[in-house]
Amino acid sequence: QMVGLTVQNFVTPAVGLAVMIALIRGLSRKSASGIGNFWVDMVRANLYVLLPLSLVFAVILGSQGVIQNFGTYVTAHGLQGADQTLAMGPVASQEAIKMLGTNGGGFFNTNSAHPFENPTPLTNFLEMLAILLIPAATCHTFGVMVKDKRQGFAVLAAMTVIFVPLVLLCVSAEQSGNPHFNALHVDQVASQLQAGGNMEGKETRFGIANSALWASATTAASNGSVNAMHDSFTPMGGFVPLLLMKFGEVIYGGVGSGLYGMLIFVILSVFIAGLMVGRTPEYLGKKIQAFEIKMASVAMLAPCVFVLIGTAVAVMCKDGQAGIYNPGAQGFSEVLYAFTSATNNNGSAFAGLSANTPFYNTALGLCMLFGRFFIIIPVLAIAGSLAAKKTVPVSAGTLPTHTPLFIAVLVGVILIVGVLTYAPTLALGPVVEHFNMIKG
Repeated sequence: QMVGLTVQNFVTPAVGLAVMIALIRGLSRKSASGIGNFWVDMVRANLYVLLPLSLVFAVILGSQGVIQNFGTYVTAHGLQGADQTLAMGPVASQEAIKMLGTNGGGFFNTNSAHPFENPTPLTNFLEMLAILLIPAATCHTFGVMVKDKRQGFAVLAAMTVIFVPLVLLCVSAEQSGNPHFNALHVDQVASQLQAGGNMEGKETRFGIANSALWASATTAASNGSVNAMHDSFTPMGGFVPLLLMKFGEVIYGGVGSGLYGMLIFVILSVFIAGLMVGRTPEYLGKKIQAFEIKMASVAMLAPCVFVLIGTAVAVMCKDGQAGIYNPGAQGFSEVLYAFTSATNNNGSAFAGLSANTPFYNTALGLCMLFGRFFIIIPVLAIAGSLAAKKTVPVSAGTLPTHTPLFIAVLVGVILIVGVLTYAPTLALGPVVEHFNMIKG
């Protein structure tokens, strides 16, 4: 855990930050021949951002009861008379970078639903905060580096405008409960004694709101950790984390990767707005031309291709069908979720799918690889192209990219691409299942 996985937990977000910084340099430099040194940026990301934050966060988690030891497994005698084996290990140190680095892989199989990883309401709040902390802060970094903080705030505002309504939808769907339980006389009304709603697959100590908020945060960012089982959510409750991943992990997103993914949408939005007014698109004084749009299109569409083709192959071939245990729309949603999660660098799952097979290990592994680097390569190409360009002076016809109007355009482009690209698959999965649930 410490030598293998934790090292990768640091390297992964550092790579994302390095690529992000390279793209920002491309936007801020003029007639430059380079966009920086990858190894220098990766070392800086680890030494100045990830390690200090992880050290502080690990100490706080340890103070709240997250275990940190090198002890052997402990056998505990339970209140019901049965013996239980308790796993020990260096959890707090891994938990810190797991959350801050938007990695998500837990020390225990139940992830942050386990009391040794997430023992108190305070750790639950801090771990959710850690998921979004660095991705949100990169928006400020962007504004500082381009010498216009309004640009960073505009990007952050667009992320938040999409995130908050989806969180409310997820909470509402889960709090509404499952109508199938009414015939069984199951009490789903919130009271002083219970959270109410759909509590299947959730920790009673966290309840509906904390579980739904975590599910939304972990899929908005490329984290993937869970404190509740997403497969047990209602159709609309599960629709929200699925949709947030389908946006391409740009609603806050991963460390570094969220911002450079969002800037791809910004470039596309500037291009569309420029077409509407008949001017050459410009962003931060750099002309957006054919090469940038081609690379942005590759970065934006490549994940969609891998998700849709992977899902189609899995539901058609025997090896893929063998892992589907739930019939109908739920089984399809589980396959769709698996390929969406793998391609978009998330890692959470609708766990009803038996994915630990040669077919799914190979297919999902390839999606992880292609989904990561088919975005990084076009982003670096855009960075190099923009860095070599001269800055165009601001004129009366220049589109301001920090106004509420541009934020609305950006949100619209993200929603159109995210929803329309996947509309048929979403209709076959969670939407159909929702209507089936209502019908009873």
